[in-house]
Amino acid sequence: MDVALRPCRGQSGYARTDFEERTALIEPELICVALAALIATAGGAAAHDMTNVILTERAANCAGYVAQHTASVTDIQADTTYGAVVDITSNGATCTIASNAVPNHDFNATGSFVVPLSEQNQNYTVTATPVATGSPTPLSLRMDNAVFLNGVKLDLLAAGCFGVGRGRIGCNDMATPYRYDPMSPSSNFGADEHNAHTQPDGTYHYHGNPMALFQQTNADVPSGVIGFAADGFPIFGSFIEDGGIIRAATTSYRLKSGTRPGGPGGAYDGTFIDDWEYVAGLGDLDACNGMMQDGVYGYVVTATYPHVLGCFSGTPDSSFLKQPPGRG
Repeated sequence: MDVALRPCRGQSGYARTDFEERTALIEPELICVALAALIATAGGAAAHDMTNVILTERAANCAGYVAQHTASVTDIQADTTYGAVVDITSNGATCTIASNAVPNHDFNATGSFVVPLSEQNQNYTVTATPVATGSPTPLSLRMDNAVFLNGVKLDLLAAGCFGVGRGRIGCNDMATPYRYDPMSPSSNFGADEHNAHTQPDGTYHYHGNPMALFQQTNADVPSGVIGFAADGFPIFGSFIEDGGIIRAATTSYRLKSGTRPGGPGGAYDGTFIDDWEYVAGLGDLDACNGMMQDGVYGYVVTATYPHVLGCFSGTPDSSFLKQPPGRG
């Protein structure tokens, strides 16, 4: 397998692997190894430590990341250690990312989880050849949005709307107005420093920017692929190349002006996803929060709504459909 190795350029939180120890004999610089590179000398037979790995590989085909990985991480507030397990396989046409839903980084230093993390048995399949459809598919509560290369899923939408129950659960009709954005500081969904928390069954999941997976500041190269959406298109970190300049991508959504009619009232401040409107060409990204990079379409993590993706440009795989309680 051909693997692109990129020198480590001032990145932090990076775990040096035994693969690097061997290559250091012939490579003078510390090599940042993305998930695809971790199995270059092991033939996929051995699991590799991915604790705190920063993802830099930009291959758009999911088959480039076939590997087995483990990590040892800590729930900071609970002072409990967990072992992460991820197995990425491919049959050429599709890729499957199986994991126990434990992240590859410490977590819950600042969160307020209702239930502790519980290991899961997750299996997501994505196509290796995604195709954009003529009409994007809206996000829904019935489907997880993506899975990252550390095996943790993305679930952007909250089942909470203003005026429905206690406002945090029970709002299952996507037509209901004023759905909370879990990423808004005023929503109080108990997310941790990685914009993630646990579901009622203990499943750890991101609601937005998975901050530990890519370089956050002072980037001097475009961000790598950090996961795949349910439709198979890659998800890149925030930094793009623009005329030789590396900068964070900008979304084409903006806050509406004025005040909300009815409902909670008040100014549009991002508390609800209804507070945002799409303006074509306003930023770098399309309505689904994607763009072309080096001839490849992919979604890009942004600092504001819709955070990772606003819709599916392609056809999502049925493996991302959420199982009813007690199933799966």
